[in-house]
This record gives sequence, C-alpha cells and structure tokens, in this order.
Amino acid sequence: MGVLTCPEILKLNNNNFGGKIPDSLHNCSVLKSIDLGDNKLSGSIPPWIGGSNVSMLYMLRLRSNFFTGQIPIQLCNLGNLRILDLSHNNFSGAIPKCFNSLTSLVRDDSNESYRIYNEQTVLTLKGEELVYNTTLMLVKSIDLSLNFLEGEVPQEIGSLTLLGTLNLSRNQLIGNIFSIVGSMHRLETLHLSHNHLSGHIPQSLASLTFLSHLNLSYNNLVGRIPLGSQLQTLDDSSIYMDNPSLGGVPLPKCPGDDTFTATNAKHSNEDGNDNGVLWLYVSMILGFISGFWGVCGTLLLKQSWRYAYFRFFDDTKDKVTLAIALRVARLQRNFCHV
Repeated sequence: MGVLTCPEILKLNNNNFGGKIPDSLHNCSVLKSIDLGDNKLSGSIPPWIGGSNVSMLYMLRLRSNFFTGQIPIQLCNLGNLRILDLSHNNFSGAIPKCFNSLTSLVRDDSNESYRIYNEQTVLTLKGEELVYNTTLMLVKSIDLSLNFLEGEVPQEIGSLTLLGTLNLSRNQLIGNIFSIVGSMHRLETLHLSHNHLSGHIPQSLASLTFLSHLNLSYNNLVGRIPLGSQLQTLDDSSIYMDNPSLGGVPLPKCPGDDTFTATNAKHSNEDGNDNGVLWLYVSMILGFISGFWGVCGTLLLKQSWRYAYFRFFDDTKDKVTLAIALRVARLQRNFCHV
C-alpha cells in the first residue's frame, strides 16, 4: 500500500493489496473506520492503531489477510471500538486480558450520540455474511476466529455485557469456558468450536436469553449440557458434536450413564438368576443327602432300628397279602352265587 491521505473511513477491502499497513496513517486523527479485509497484507498490527491519534475508531476489520504476531494490547485503548474483526489471519499468542477496557462494549452510555454512516460493510455474524449500512453502528462484535491463538479465554471477556457476537473458533485455546459468560446479557452469537476447551459448560450460559447461535463443537467438554429455556430452543446436536464426554439434551445421556445402569441391571439379573438356579440345585442335593442319610444312615448305624424297620415291612407285606387274598375269595364267592 502506498501513501494515503487522511480519510474518515478507510475502506480498501477486497483488493490484492500486499505489504504492510503504512505508518503514514498514524496522524489521521479523523479515522473512525478501517476496513482492509480480504487482501494480502502481512506483518503485525502497527502500534499506532490504538494510539491517541485514532481514539475515535469504532471499526477495525482486518480479516482474511496474512497478519502475524500477537494481538497488541494497545487495541484496548480504543474505547469507541464496537467491531473488531481479526479473523482468518496468522495471529498467535494469548487473547489480551484488557478487552474489558473497550468501554463501548461494557457501558451503555445513553447520552452517546450515534452518527449514522452510509458505509456498507459485509460482516460475518450469526453464522452468515450480512450486509450492513445505516445499522452498522448498532453492531457490537469481536471475531478472532481461524488464527493460532493460545492459552485460556480471559475471564475479562465476560465483562463485555453489551457484546452481541463473540467468535473465537478455530484456534488453539485451552482451559474452561469463562464462568461469567452469563453476564453477557446481549450475546446473540457465541462460537468456540474447534479448540481444546475442557471442563463443564457453565450453568450461567443457560441464562443468556438473546442467544440464538451457539457452537461448542470439537472440544473436550465434559458433563451435562445445562438446562435452561433458551438453550433448549437450540436443539441442533451439531452444536455440541465431537465432545465425547458431553451429554444431555439435545445429545443422548452422558456417556456411561445408560451403559453403567444397563450393565449393572444386567449383571444384577444375571447374578440373581444364576444364584437362584445354583441354590435350587444345592437344595435338591442337600435334600437328597439329608433324606438318604436320615433313613439309610440310621438303619446302618443302629441295629435295633434296622430290625424294627424290616419287621415293619414284613408285617406290612403280610397284611397286604392277606387283604388281597380275602378280597379275591369274597369276589369268587359272590361270582358263584350268581
């Protein structure tokens, strides 16, 4: 890029500009919007972006270039910044913890006079590209997606209570989802997919009543998805896909719950059935042994009982034989009289 005059709106997106952002712009105190997206620019963000000379900047859009280095902390000095789009670059390092100094995303100043700009800008919000012009000043978005950012998501981001879109997807972020995410009452879009986030999804996420676009897929989240009226309206399971240890609506139950219950029940039933059959056989065997030795063992060991036992059978046999003989004789006598 060559030497530029000092415009109020610097809009040079969708060109083939290469090289670095020229330092000749650092004295442009009237700059309110910088859109250099979709070019071939490289290098780092110059330190003058964030200096006092451009303190009125409300939009910085550098997406889809080849910028490198860390996100400079001087960006936190831009108290009027509402739109920060550094996506699709090669930024590395940690996300600055000072983003809570972006006062336009923290404090709702009712005395602020919004100027309507006839600036047409394409922003990727709510999962799609949308064209904004006169309503651009109402957009409040941070998009740092598709870079090489590392470390944890700063808790300070949860202080951006007026932020509408937060996209940190496709980085190398680790740690838990910041616990005070429920403080971001205006949040409509939250994309944290394709990172290395772990731990549970904060229960406070369920309190975001404006949340309509959520993507937490391809992480290492665990536990149950929080219950909440707003989250339950987002019934697309792809929101949470490829988090193997995550469960709950709209996903199946937590991995291991059903398996554990079913396995225990199965083992319990199998153990119960096996034990019942086993005890049946044991009882039969014990009964046979007890009966056998109760009778035969006694006869073998006690002579007087053995004599009495066989005498009883002899007497019984004689009585039965006599009864049969008498019955037969009676029948023959009756037959002859007939």
